[in-house]
Amino acid sequence: MLGNNLTGYDDTIVALATAPGIGAIAVIRLNGTQAIDICNKLFPSKDLHKQPGHTLHFGNIVASGKAIDEVVVSLYKAPKSYTGEDVVEISCHGSPYIQQQIIDACIQTGARMAKPGEFTLRAFLNGKLDLTQAESVADLIASNSAASHQTAMQQMRGGFSKELYSLREQLISFSALIELELDFSQEDVEFADRTKLYQLISEATEVVKHLVDSFRVGNVIKNGVNTAIVGKPNAGKSTLLNTLLNENRAIVSDIAGTTRDTIEEILNIQGVLFRLIDTAGIRDSKDTIESIGVQKTLEKIKEAGVVLYLFDVNETSQNDLQTQIATFEKEGVEYLLVGNKTDIAGIEAAYRKFEGISGILFISAKLHEHVQELKDRLVQKVMSGDISTENTIITNARHYAALQEVLNALNDVKQGLDNQLPGDLLSLDIRRCLHYLGEITGQITNEDQLDFIFSKFCIGK
Repeated sequence: MLGNNLTGYDDTIVALATAPGIGAIAVIRLNGTQAIDICNKLFPSKDLHKQPGHTLHFGNIVASGKAIDEVVVSLYKAPKSYTGEDVVEISCHGSPYIQQQIIDACIQTGARMAKPGEFTLRAFLNGKLDLTQAESVADLIASNSAASHQTAMQQMRGGFSKELYSLREQLISFSALIELELDFSQEDVEFADRTKLYQLISEATEVVKHLVDSFRVGNVIKNGVNTAIVGKPNAGKSTLLNTLLNENRAIVSDIAGTTRDTIEEILNIQGVLFRLIDTAGIRDSKDTIESIGVQKTLEKIKEAGVVLYLFDVNETSQNDLQTQIATFEKEGVEYLLVGNKTDIAGIEAAYRKFEGISGILFISAKLHEHVQELKDRLVQKVMSGDISTENTIITNARHYAALQEVLNALNDVKQGLDNQLPGDLLSLDIRRCLHYLGEITGQITNEDQLDFIFSKFCIGK
């Protein structure tokens, strides 16, 4: 146990562990002190109490004298289970009717329906997982790219927790020595080596700052990034969208103003999800509908994580482009400059025309030239050049907020050491560090916080 005194989690719960709907099979999970006993009453084929854990058993589920289905029962006995309690999983045929009949039979025999995330909550309460690992279970279920999957797996294995536990243990040691000094305040002794403490605080600050800084990348990995393709009419935005997606998703025409509304599609590049938004061309127009489209484009620019500014190298001047760059930088927009239609003017002519403006990528969306380089540039832009998910990356907003508090407290400890503050004041700031580190891993928590975290889980997990 992790020091949690929560009540109401000692009964037996049941829920569908697989996705609802029709499938080949479904898995119904029972968990708690009565799990084996309840299943035993519905499974006359064998006495499950006499069977060893981690075994499978074939037979019928029978309720009110009527066979519901032929099933396979998986038996996991405490403490060697996901939750640390007795767990029985009933694999039945995937009919929703059968699923509900078995769940109803379990409830009538003494179980209750599980709340969202209650199985993982019990694993946390029984010390099988810390809070960061438990939260990574939800991230793993929700992962929709290679990067988000790998990051969730790394956290579920405890990579993030290990760093925090090591830091917390060292701070606890120094805190204990400083507290001891307070007991001998009359004798003017110093048990905690201030030089070593200063070194620890400096190293800890560097570690925590790296974790805090990683959240921007983590947010991209977890949620993807909105990417608006903007530019003047007929710059080739819809052609570029079709080329990136490798399909004819947007209508392409030589008529300026063809795209009136935004078109959104998702593209996975190197494990990162980009929500591509093809927008209406930016220009003044008397056409009411086109004007609405332009307004939507301006809104999408503000919402975008990165803007692909596409321009026709044949029609755009240096002054036009520099004016647009100045606008983006004034408004704090993250952007990539993409010069299109080099198949007409030639790429060397394009380089000469825009010499002096750095960072332009010249492409031909129509001929698919340099599009792969554009994809690479996009990843580099949002990942700050580091796509390695082997390192610990923060993806959780709760962790990010707590780590910022840890960083503030570490800075206060450092300032206190610089100013030679007495031990009692240093101790207060160290306790703040310990408090927020404990909040992340769940060593310090409360029932409301746990209810909020686990309510976001799916039922059955």
